[in-house]
Amino acid sequence: MASSKLALLGGEPLGAPSADTHPSFSPHTLDRVVEVIKSGRTVGLNKTTPEIGEAEAAIAEWQGVKHCLLASSGHAALHDCLMGLEVSWGDEVITTPFTWGASISCILHNNAIPVFVDVCPDTGLLDPAKIEAAITPRTRAILAVHIFGQATNMTAIREIADRRGLVVIEDGSQAHGAIHAGRKVGTFGDAAGFSCMGGKLLATAEAGYMVTPHADVYYKAALCTQHMGRSLEPDYPHEKYDRYVDSLVYTYRLSPVFAVMLAEQVRKLDRENLGRRQNVKLFRERMSGVRIVSFPAYAPDDDPVYHMLTMNFDADYAGIRKSTFFAAVGAEGAGCFQYIPSPIPTWPRFHWQTYDGPKVMWTEALRQSGIDYRAVAVPNCERKIARSVEMGWNYVEPSEEKMSRLASVFQKVEENLPALRDWERANAR
Repeated sequence: MASSKLALLGGEPLGAPSADTHPSFSPHTLDRVVEVIKSGRTVGLNKTTPEIGEAEAAIAEWQGVKHCLLASSGHAALHDCLMGLEVSWGDEVITTPFTWGASISCILHNNAIPVFVDVCPDTGLLDPAKIEAAITPRTRAILAVHIFGQATNMTAIREIADRRGLVVIEDGSQAHGAIHAGRKVGTFGDAAGFSCMGGKLLATAEAGYMVTPHADVYYKAALCTQHMGRSLEPDYPHEKYDRYVDSLVYTYRLSPVFAVMLAEQVRKLDRENLGRRQNVKLFRERMSGVRIVSFPAYAPDDDPVYHMLTMNFDADYAGIRKSTFFAAVGAEGAGCFQYIPSPIPTWPRFHWQTYDGPKVMWTEALRQSGIDYRAVAVPNCERKIARSVEMGWNYVEPSEEKMSRLASVFQKVEENLPALRDWERANAR
């Protein structure tokens, strides 16, 4: 590509290709949604509601897990996991400092204690090699997050958990269909939570689901989050739980309106994931020779999905700040951003020793545990955050032309690095 002046410096922007509309709904899906609304069936308490039963069966089959419990959000689904596994007051949960807050707030909302261990610096995924040293007599669970659709090494985590008597929870909210060791994520844990809000791969408007191989985990979660409706299901273990069924619950049930969307959307998810993967392959091929960013490497039998695409910025090679790089790419029309702002244990609401903001429900549990997040060292997490570059990846239909145009933005920025260095020096404050 012939060099041209950057738009940030007064040149003409290349213009990045537009993403595909996502989520998209077929006419059949829209007709079904309208029919449910017209019928007045906007509340469903259990699998005997046809739309709830259909969606839960479709998702369980697609995931390859026996039990599926619909939920009102991804956070609710993860909270379902904690409650279904009875991970509660004072229990320690080993997890990642590099994630969206909902992966951690579900632990806090059950009065359990997050224990952060470091990540792999290129992917930001929980590093199994760091887990053993963090296990104490109070450790009850490991919660792994498949951030950016990358599969955490669940083989290693499952081995540690089984040997040490721990339960495993997967957060697959950005990873519907991601593969580790030839299996879909969500099939390794004792429970897994997924988000299905409108920005995710399996997208509705706002929804989520928990999957588990254990009937007891399903019913315990239902007991805590689904009012009394699940006790009406044919397989409900009345002899175990009837005396405890009441309305002291989190109301996490999902409307049949959104359940219809889920049942329909899951049918086209594999095709859409394939298109996203093909576009990433095309983009990476066209980025060959570009050194300003690099891509994480994955094991041969791992296959990510792409809710977002993560890359790593090479500041030493570029000779500019990442913020300058973002500005240059953005001016050309391609949006890049940093998804995780800082390691989660650095956030003020964890620091019960000094926190003076509005009262939060987990402060007393943290105080009684004695944990001091101010002393947590996660250098690889800090390194990933310093280098991390993300792009939204709603490129669903394979397109060589779009991927070539997108790569040309990065090529143009790289070719103009000397001018960017001068611009940065001139605008230093």
